[in-house]
Amino acid sequence: MKKGSLIVLSGPSGSGKGTVVGELVKNSDFCVSVSATTRSPRDGEKEGVNYFFKTKEEFIALIDNNELIEYAEYLGNFYGTPSKFVEDKRNEGKNVILEIEVVGAKNIKDKCPDATMIFLLPPSMSVLKERLQGRGTESPEQIKNRLERAKEELTYIGNYEHFVVNDDLNTTVNTIFNIIKGE
Repeated sequence: MKKGSLIVLSGPSGSGKGTVVGELVKNSDFCVSVSATTRSPRDGEKEGVNYFFKTKEEFIALIDNNELIEYAEYLGNFYGTPSKFVEDKRNEGKNVILEIEVVGAKNIKDKCPDATMIFLLPPSMSVLKERLQGRGTESPEQIKNRLERAKEELTYIGNYEHFVVNDDLNTTVNTIFNIIKGE
């Protein structure tokens, strides 16, 4: 059986990563890696489905036991990718999608040079702001911080082989499918 691909999808908060990943995993050849985080769950998020929600102490134990392929701090919270799930799924022939931020993505690329690196962009900063406000999950201060962080994240785009502007969901998903098929 052919080993599955490792796909890294990054982009600013509000660029549509979660929606795009949701469409990609409708194809049985794809699965998404569930990340661990120290941030609090948002309404509707479920343990083991959206994230593995950890205390800071639990997260540090994962780091100390080398149970994460990558981890990073983002806006005061830790995020990381459990390694066993990723390797098990790839060995089953599944293409594993990591929806992670830019520092974690760079760490993945360093450890897994065969990873397909894709950066998802919003059509514009004003659209990004509208999307963040439309979620209704963050305060104006948090939105301001996410927009500032988005500007910083854009400086990492050179670490990615591919970038896709998420202006139309179907076009974006088809473009990413074609990138993965071509790798």
